[in-house]
Amino acid sequence: MAVAAYATLRSLSHVLDNLQHPARLRRLHVDTNQIQSLQEKVEFLLDFLEAHSQRISKEIGDLGRQIADAVAEAEEVVDRHVVDQLCYRPQEESHNMTALTSFCQDIDKISGKIDSITKELTMMVKEEQANIQKEQGIVSGPVRPSEVLPSSGKKTTTVGFDEHLVRVMDELTKGGSNLQTLSIVGMGGIGKTTLARNVFEDQYIVHHFDKRIWFTISQEYSVREILLGTGNNEESQESDEELAKLKEQLHKTLFGRRYLIVMDDVWDIDIWNQLNRFFPNNENGSRILVTTRISNVAVSLGSQESYPMDFLNQEKSWNLFCQKAFAQEDCPYPDLEKIGKNIANSCNGLPLAIVVIGGLLANSEMTREYWESIAKNVNAFHNSKDYEQCMKILSLSYNNLPIHLKPCFLFLRVFSEDSEINVFKLIKLWIAERFLKPVNGKSLEEVAKGYLKDLIDRNLILIRTFSAEGDIETCGIHDLLRDLCLREYETEHFLYAPKVQHVSVRRLKDRKCFLCGRTTALRMIGLNEVHDASQLTSLASVLVCNICTIMYSSLTRARLVRVRVRLRSYVKDSFEEILYPTSLRHLEFESDSRTDLELVSPSTIALLWNLQVVTFSSEDVIRRTKVILPSEIWDMPQLRHVVLHGVLPEQAVPQDSVIMENLQTLSRVRNFRCTEKVVEIMPNLKELSIYFDEEKRSMDWSYYCLYNLNRLHRLESLSIEGKNHLLLENLTSFPTSIKELCLDGCDIPWEKMMTLGSLLPNLEILKLLLNAFSGPVWNQVEGEFPRLKVLIIDKCDVEWWEAEDIHFPKLESLILRDMDELEEIPSVIGDIPTLSSIHLVYCNTCLVESAIQILEEQQNLGNENLQLYVDYTSYQVCS
Repeated sequence: MAVAAYATLRSLSHVLDNLQHPARLRRLHVDTNQIQSLQEKVEFLLDFLEAHSQRISKEIGDLGRQIADAVAEAEEVVDRHVVDQLCYRPQEESHNMTALTSFCQDIDKISGKIDSITKELTMMVKEEQANIQKEQGIVSGPVRPSEVLPSSGKKTTTVGFDEHLVRVMDELTKGGSNLQTLSIVGMGGIGKTTLARNVFEDQYIVHHFDKRIWFTISQEYSVREILLGTGNNEESQESDEELAKLKEQLHKTLFGRRYLIVMDDVWDIDIWNQLNRFFPNNENGSRILVTTRISNVAVSLGSQESYPMDFLNQEKSWNLFCQKAFAQEDCPYPDLEKIGKNIANSCNGLPLAIVVIGGLLANSEMTREYWESIAKNVNAFHNSKDYEQCMKILSLSYNNLPIHLKPCFLFLRVFSEDSEINVFKLIKLWIAERFLKPVNGKSLEEVAKGYLKDLIDRNLILIRTFSAEGDIETCGIHDLLRDLCLREYETEHFLYAPKVQHVSVRRLKDRKCFLCGRTTALRMIGLNEVHDASQLTSLASVLVCNICTIMYSSLTRARLVRVRVRLRSYVKDSFEEILYPTSLRHLEFESDSRTDLELVSPSTIALLWNLQVVTFSSEDVIRRTKVILPSEIWDMPQLRHVVLHGVLPEQAVPQDSVIMENLQTLSRVRNFRCTEKVVEIMPNLKELSIYFDEEKRSMDWSYYCLYNLNRLHRLESLSIEGKNHLLLENLTSFPTSIKELCLDGCDIPWEKMMTLGSLLPNLEILKLLLNAFSGPVWNQVEGEFPRLKVLIIDKCDVEWWEAEDIHFPKLESLILRDMDELEEIPSVIGDIPTLSSIHLVYCNTCLVESAIQILEEQQNLGNENLQLYVDYTSYQVCS
């Protein structure tokens, strides 16, 4: 239950920060000393769990649940008080003081509970530390001796690993004479140990190395037992002196010999730090082979480039399945082959799963009926002892996670099986659930990206696709890891109140879950509704699906507010009222292309005081729904991301509006007027996407106040789409902080491009779409883009492009799409040393031929790094 405790504590910490925001305190009655005292207790417990959760996670049990319950109750009390205060007018002093007294009493009770639990926890740790002091020489937990493995002559199943075997053996036996380390990296069950064992026992390796030693490390290990497992089997005391003798004996054993050491299943750098200086560099080609699930461990070992283990393709999966199910290379039962291939493919290329399920079927009835029943009912595998062993192996990766990463991993259960998860959305959801620990000098988005990288490095999250710019675009999770995720989530059950809501405007009258929009397994429940005028509550009936019911343990205590929405279509206008939980932090609207949407002002949406993300999307990507937000949006300081496809109410910005210091993204804002007041209230904006479609041709740069863009000193990504001849001329108004710039349909003369690079010294990505620049010739006679890495030109009518390689000294990727008029790519582009890829999509023949010529010239010069892709297919030069 440690994860539930940690996740709820982290969420409450953010809520208390929001409660103490200056914009909140202006309108709320709270005892700040009491709130700060509670915050200190929360921070103490967070630090405590981060320091001790790995040791006490098994014992924490009920205490963890007690923490989670008490903290969730505190968050509910705070939310109820804030919403109550926001509903009432400030001058209603008698009500405010009564509410404050009740609120303080509730907080005192919860603080008392937390104090009591904290005392029990600290006593538990003291007892744990006393027990540890009785044990000497043990690094962590029970010992697991290592062993020297002589060649047994019996190979472990290696189907699908033959080419890996050859490559790893080649890496171990080639190269210089200095001692080198090679790391095999991959998720649990991918076959790292199997590969290493077969390398270790291969006769070529046996004859090549004078001495071979196999260390099994694992999460729990004893340095003494590892050293005793090297062949020094005499009894030894666990004193530091005797441990030092064992290390010296290891050094003597290896000195002067060409040796191979395999360190299997390494989880951290500590064991390496303790042993590596006793591995002598005999300058005779000795090698160390490490297997690990964690990419960062391989980097920390100072090894040469890591050897990644990936999933098996369908052919290799089938071959391995046959080996385990039939003990031969193919299927001897023709009527079982198709079914067997479907079963093998369901393992998604994970060797551990294939071996386990293949072994299960090896002892089964070889009949079509039985195998079809297995294929249809995977539970037959899930209920097997082998499956439990599979889960046990994979759970090691989860158990080894630091506690701050565990909620983020378990949250993946909200995505359906085999989902391609959008990384940007995942990060926003992690932030909405408040899983992240703030780091000074970093935004929560940057912290979340670090968490994602950690989970990828630990092979718990898989990269699915990259964007054209080289960033991770989508990710996913293997089916077996998702099973583990579901299992652990059921134990922790740490999402108390709904914080995410998906509203489908086009189906408001349909029967669907009011939280996620699902239409299956629904049931009606009654929840308290808050009225903003009289503050009376009533019971609102809503439909909830089984998944949301299971996900949120305190759903029945959720409180709702009602927001009025005007739906505007070409037929008629209509009004709808939508219910939102007051705990909401992430709101997604979805609409069809025929209906515009207006949140009617005055609106109760400001009662969603923790709201951070508001996203509107349309099923029609061309004709986007137009959205109009209420003026109350400017009184929500927690907003971080607003994706509109509509109108921002800039004229309604009040003079006393709050500074929206958390606002990171404003996306797809229509006819945006960048007034001084708008700029002033969003000082930390990092991404701005705006488009203009006014009918009046007189609307220009100055009318929209775009000269104020240069006051957004932290802006990193800017996208401007102009229609109807937007006069976008004053490029000097772009802030120098911009790293990514997208211009679409702006009709800027190409002559102005010469100065753009020098005006934007930090620019790394430039997208020019649909005649962003106009004219037949781009003659780049001067100016350069010193940091530009990606250049994308799409549907521009330029016919001739003249440039030098010095204009793009850091360019890595050139992408040209739908370029019908451009005759050729400047040949000097190929001479840019950093250029790694050229992508042509639906371009004319002449342009393709010029790209092929550049590729051939570079290959003749020995440049094997440059890749050419034509219509998404890699182009290979004929030899």
